[in-house]
Amino acid sequence: MNQMIAALLRRHQDFLAGLVALLLTTVFASIAGIYLGSVNEILILIPGLMILVPSSINMRGAIAGILASRLSSAMHIGAFDIDYKEGSVLGDNLRATFILTVIIAAIVGMLGYIIGIAAGLDIIPVMDMILISVISGCIAGVIVTLITLIVSLATYRYSIDLDMIGAPTVTTAGDVITLPLLVITAVLVVGLPQSVRYLLLGIVILLLILSILGTLKGTDTVQSIIREGLPLLAPLCILGTIAGVVYTEGLEDLVATAALLILIPPFMNGCGAIGGIICSRLATGMHMGSIEPQLIPGREVFSGFGTNYVYTLTILPLMGTIAHYSAVLIGLDSPGLLLMVVIATGSGLIVVTGMNLLAYMTASISFALGYDPDNFGIPVVTSSIDLIGATVLIMMIHLVL
Repeated sequence: MNQMIAALLRRHQDFLAGLVALLLTTVFASIAGIYLGSVNEILILIPGLMILVPSSINMRGAIAGILASRLSSAMHIGAFDIDYKEGSVLGDNLRATFILTVIIAAIVGMLGYIIGIAAGLDIIPVMDMILISVISGCIAGVIVTLITLIVSLATYRYSIDLDMIGAPTVTTAGDVITLPLLVITAVLVVGLPQSVRYLLLGIVILLLILSILGTLKGTDTVQSIIREGLPLLAPLCILGTIAGVVYTEGLEDLVATAALLILIPPFMNGCGAIGGIICSRLATGMHMGSIEPQLIPGREVFSGFGTNYVYTLTILPLMGTIAHYSAVLIGLDSPGLLLMVVIATGSGLIVVTGMNLLAYMTASISFALGYDPDNFGIPVVTSSIDLIGATVLIMMIHLVL
């Protein structure tokens, strides 16, 4: 009886920890949204910049999310230790995280240019796209990784479940930190002399070479993370880039009603954070044997789905409210409080439904095939949310307005 009560209290504590994390991250992600709304003229003046926004933000959160999820699983199975040396769980994960950051940032810049040109959009030169992506990505990646490390060590120290707060924290950090750095870097890069840009490109190429050498000479753990993460993250960049194209094509409408532009970062962040929680819980459950990959999910999985809907109905209306009043406060246009809440909540419920199913399928298939679901769940779900969320949000806007 006492064990049942303790388990109930533990689950209640985990739920509240996740809810508090999501509420706090919603507020902070809204800051990124306000910033996006305030720089709407820059988005128009630098063609192609908006294409980089979803994939850049998502990749920061996805890579840091993989790190948090892997560390969480290591904590649950007793393999975690505060040790940064080569060959340690923490040290190898940090090294692999930086390598992935450099390589993926270069891919994002290249894909942004290729897909933007294919879509018939006006766009800045490919060298500028790569420089903006890699420079902002590396700086943001170091900061977000540091935040992930601090959160992981804090949860380890105070015996808090990292699964419940890791994803919301790192995805929000990805939003709040990546977006301003992306815009600032873009303004600086396009204003530099051509010779300086070529010099920076040489440094970027050197970083890529060092990353490849770091992988080849790394430990089995580092090579395993890169081997599983890179083939997954690289194609997923395409989804984020296409989402950027969707936003770019509707940019004039979004700029005209800036409250909707403000809604984008917290909406993507919130859905991604909720997805990150269920992905981390599924991965941990499968590692510990409490969740079996099967066609019909068990009770514990459905409980996680239900928790996600409670989270959605709590934070999505809050996002719409914050976006509306933020726009009014800084003198930007909004379609009204009620419509903003309807757009945010309606879109969120649709996206979270698809995300629940995708998270379970991804974790089950990867685990059944002998892969680590920590490496697959968060990247697949958050990248899919970029495209699905963008499409659903734009469709809901046109439907409601």
